[in-house]
Amino acid sequence: MALRIEVDEGRCRAIGNCAAYAPAVFDQNDEDGRVVLLDPAPPGGEHGRVRDAELRCPTASITLHETVSADDA
Repeated sequence: MALRIEVDEGRCRAIGNCAAYAPAVFDQNDEDGRVVLLDPAPPGGEHGRVRDAELRCPTASITLHETVSADDA
């Protein structure tokens, strides 16, 4: 399964849950603390942490797009 991530920086309120739950994928901007997407297509080992970050984002600034390939079926 492939995972692609989108973030809406305009919705972000710099809470930091994303960076706390998935630090290899998300960081925070030094100027205003808003989300910085480090890896828009993380490896499978990060998927669980990314899902946790998405669920814990209070502003729903993270959107996940999952694609099932023929190999996954």
